[in-house]
Amino acid sequence: MNKNQTASAQLSRRNFLAISGVVPAIVLAPPQRDAAFAAPAPPTAAAQETKKYPIGLELYSVRTELTRDLPHTLTTVAKMGYEVVEFYSPYFNWPLPYAKEVRTLLDDLGFRCYSTHNHIESFTPGDTMAKAIELNQILGARQIVLASAPRSAKGLEGWKMLCDQLTKAVDAFKPHGLAAGFHNHQTEWTPLEGGPRIMDVMAANTPKEFVLQFDVGTCLEAGADPIAWIKANPGRIKSVHLKDWAPGNRAQEKGYRVLFGEGVTPWKELIAAVESIGGVEIYLLEQEGSRFSEFETAQRCLDAWKKMRAEA
Repeated sequence: MNKNQTASAQLSRRNFLAISGVVPAIVLAPPQRDAAFAAPAPPTAAAQETKKYPIGLELYSVRTELTRDLPHTLTTVAKMGYEVVEFYSPYFNWPLPYAKEVRTLLDDLGFRCYSTHNHIESFTPGDTMAKAIELNQILGARQIVLASAPRSAKGLEGWKMLCDQLTKAVDAFKPHGLAAGFHNHQTEWTPLEGGPRIMDVMAANTPKEFVLQFDVGTCLEAGADPIAWIKANPGRIKSVHLKDWAPGNRAQEKGYRVLFGEGVTPWKELIAAVESIGGVEIYLLEQEGSRFSEFETAQRCLDAWKKMRAEA
């Protein structure tokens, strides 16, 4: 049995079902940074010209497979050629020993997890924030990203209150080597009544080190200009979700169901902007569904990405 098979066997499906479900919140003391799980330092300015941008997969793209068998899913995605994964919000329910088992499997597969998607409790001071910090330290993450806004974010004042909470999270995460961020959806590109767009409110009311994780497809669906957004926020687009989009409906296999490169996104121009201005560190392919299986979709999107990069 090879190393990858051994790791998968240790993190068995039975073990996954036993300890990865919803568990009561654990009361934690402020965690100490564990050097064994420290995230790699970001590249220095001198290395920018030869910087290699890792390509990853937001694991929501293979959510059915991930729920069925996490070890097999990670192993399969690694064999495709992905370098990075982003766990989405159910990871927060993992007990800490299970998170360490997942980290061991990631290491054995040569994977890195640089970011996670989270609900608002990860940004709320107390036990839940403490658990989010410790889980992300274990996984080796750099960014704790708010996957979507809470329902309390309504109107200009509601969004400003959310920005204030996220700004405080920036300060709370910083001593642990972690950054806070926000993942946009289509609605955040629409203006508030009689006011600015929600994304402009977010950018104006959070510090420069707050990560504006860019979901490209939702920006296009809303009719916003993705290049203009990158140029308006230099150094803040450190993570990009490579989700394509095309006009049409599900029956036509359009909308978000097109594969990477099949939609209307001006990828070459966007990538040039995000690398020269946006400050990107991580690319993550994301797919909400397609005409293919989850694994085949992930493979086809990665192949299209590599082909485009080779031709650049």
